[in-house]
Amino acid sequence: MGLLRNLVFGAATVAGLVTAALAQDLPELRAAMLATGTVNWEIATIKDSGFDTGNGFELVVQDYADNAATRIAFEGGEADVVVADWIWVARMRAEGRDYVFIPYSRAVGGLVVKDDSGIATLADLKGKKIGIAGGPLDKSWLILRAYAQKEYGFDLKDETEQVFGAPPLIFKAGLEGETAGAVNFWHFLAKMKAKGMHDLISVSDAAAALGLDPDTPLLGYVLKGDFVAAHPEVAAGLERASRAAKDKLLTDDGAWEGLRAAMNAGDEAEFEALRDGYRAGIPSGKPVDTAAADRFLRLMAELGGEELVGKATTLPEGVFLSLD
Repeated sequence: MGLLRNLVFGAATVAGLVTAALAQDLPELRAAMLATGTVNWEIATIKDSGFDTGNGFELVVQDYADNAATRIAFEGGEADVVVADWIWVARMRAEGRDYVFIPYSRAVGGLVVKDDSGIATLADLKGKKIGIAGGPLDKSWLILRAYAQKEYGFDLKDETEQVFGAPPLIFKAGLEGETAGAVNFWHFLAKMKAKGMHDLISVSDAAAALGLDPDTPLLGYVLKGDFVAAHPEVAAGLERASRAAKDKLLTDDGAWEGLRAAMNAGDEAEFEALRDGYRAGIPSGKPVDTAAADRFLRLMAELGGEELVGKATTLPEGVFLSLD
């Protein structure tokens, strides 16, 4: 038995060394990620499940305190990939920078009100306060403004008082009734809805009413074109790894148990709301409708101006990476 045990142990050791050696031979993909971002749920699933090494690369994650820092690392060559919205990619391409976008999430927010508020439509918010995370150029806010103009004939900016603040502050103000409504990032909205608030209008519904495609993914993995040209297999591997992680998180409730601490859910209702919200934001996987994306960008240019879109008043070619 002792000889057999030694043989088994030796074989396992050799297998582990071979696996480690193979991993060392894989190309690295350096990812600059927001330390507290919800993308980390997918990143952790990719790493824990070996979806990176199984697809021919090793994902090396570098955590940063804010989105601006991740972009600086990416632009300065300290990272190969970053998560950002495709509006930013379009803006950068219009400036001559060859950045490309692989869809990650279409999760967007909405405008929520308290269940007992008596507010039934956007028109009921006239003269009231709305809390908004992300600032006056927040894309959800701009879409909601356009929707109110189309459906009710008024601009929310003119007819309400806006209170801008960090997501946690907007979360607190909405729950405590300091604002009549709140526009927040999707994961904060999920928690708010678990605590007695509901969508007055979702951005997806507003976008559809405006003739936009609600399936257009807003967030994605951003790479540089020269990196993709030099490492097409890594870019393709990232796309496959991301899809594998999404499929796992979509179908396997058990896969979420190891993510509980990172999700920072206050109770089971919040946990389930965050899980379900993430799942609802998974893109269909179909090619992005570039005509719909162009309509979206034109609307953002109209409402947000050069401060938001720069020179990208129409969709530049090549924003959405095709690996076919």
